[in-house]
Amino acid sequence: MKGTAILYQEQSITFIEDVDRSIFDEIKEQCGCEHCNCNIENKMINFGTVSPVLWREDEIDWDYGY
Repeated sequence: MKGTAILYQEQSITFIEDVDRSIFDEIKEQCGCEHCNCNIENKMINFGTVSPVLWREDEIDWDYGY
């Protein structure tokens, strides 16, 4: 199942579209840690401190906000 992961960071919000639920679960396990790392498209990415995280199945329609 693919969807959009929404990561809340200190001064920003990151949206990761078209990711597997397993990637979201990996990020969620690291929620609150200083270095939240995951492998997306064969690249290791450090999101820093992330808390909380949300999941939205499917894609977000940016014209309407849902």
